[in-house]
Parts: sequence; C-alpha cells; structure tokens
Amino acid sequence: MSNISELAESAVETKEELVVNLRRVISDAEDLLAATAGQTDSKIAELRARARQNLSVARDKLAEADAALRASARRAATVTDEYVHDNPWSSIGAAAALGMLIGVLLGRR
Repeated sequence: MSNISELAESAVETKEELVVNLRRVISDAEDLLAATAGQTDSKIAELRARARQNLSVARDKLAEADAALRASARRAATVTDEYVHDNPWSSIGAAAALGMLIGVLLGRR
C-alpha cells in the first residue's frame, strides 16, 4: 500500500512542478507581449498573434493540469482515509514510527 501512496505522491509533486513552471512561462510570455506592444513590424505582429494563441492554449492546459492535480489529490486522500479506517493500528504504528524518525532527525541539529 505504501508503494501506491508513494507513486501517487510523486505524481502529484511532478504535476505541481509542471503547473508552477507553466505559470512562470505564461507570465514571462505575457510580459514579453506587453514589452513589444509598441512594435508595428508585420513579423512582430504575426509573432505576437501566434504567442497570444499559444498562451490561450497554455492557459487551457494549465487549467486541465490543475483540475487533474486536484482530482489526483482527492483520490489519494480517499485511498489513504480508507486504508486508515481499515487498518487503524498499523496506521497508528506507522505514524508513531515516522514521528520518532522526525524527532531523531531534528534532535541531531
């Protein structure tokens, strides 16, 4: 069961990184479009139009990734909740062991 939760956790972290990076790219592209707003060259105008279209697609993909991330987190929470309810004593033991490990690691500082 821990392998499944580790895989789900890793997937969620990867999706979170993707969402953060995509937001940064969108922000940078919007800044670039704003900086070149005064340019009237036809080639620049064409590039700006294409960039706007790509930004629109990127925003849609970001919304989809965000929705998938939230759904994945909800599924992971549901699976974890079910596991804890089905195996309360092993969950308590695992939480205690994790707490001890964290305490030992923090005590070393």
